[in-house]
Amino acid sequence: MVICDTGPLYALVDRSDAWHERVTAWWTAQARHVRVPITVLPEVCYLLQTRIGAQAEQAFVRSVASGELLIEPVESDDVVRASALMREYLDFPLGFVDATVMAVAERLGAREILTTDRRHFSAVRTERNRLVSLVP
Repeated sequence: MVICDTGPLYALVDRSDAWHERVTAWWTAQARHVRVPITVLPEVCYLLQTRIGAQAEQAFVRSVASGELLIEPVESDDVVRASALMREYLDFPLGFVDATVMAVAERLGAREILTTDRRHFSAVRTERNRLVSLVP
C-alpha cells in the first residue's frame, strides 16, 4: 500500500509540472493500491483551481466522486499524531497535510509515500524511528 501526498496528484494533471512524466510513469506501472488521505483533496483542488482553472478542479473532483482514487479518512488519532509531528518538526515547519499523510501511513503500516516533496518526507521519521520510502 502506498499513501499519496498532494504533489503527485497535481503532477498527473499538469503536463508542464516537472514531476509529470515521472509520476505518470510510476502511476501507470504500479499494480498496488494508492490511498489518498482526505486532507490532501482540498490542497489538490486549490492548486488545480488557482494554477490551471476551475475545469481542472471540477474534473479532478469528478474523478474522486467516480471512485478513481481510494480516499482514506483521517481518524481522530491521526490528528493527534499529526499534531505531535508538527510540534516535533516545528522548525521545518511540517504542515498539517504532510503531517496527516505521515500519520495515516503510520496507522496503516504503509512503507511508501507517493510524493514530490522530498524535503519534508525524507526528514520525517515514523513513531518507530523508521524512514519511509519515497516514490516515484
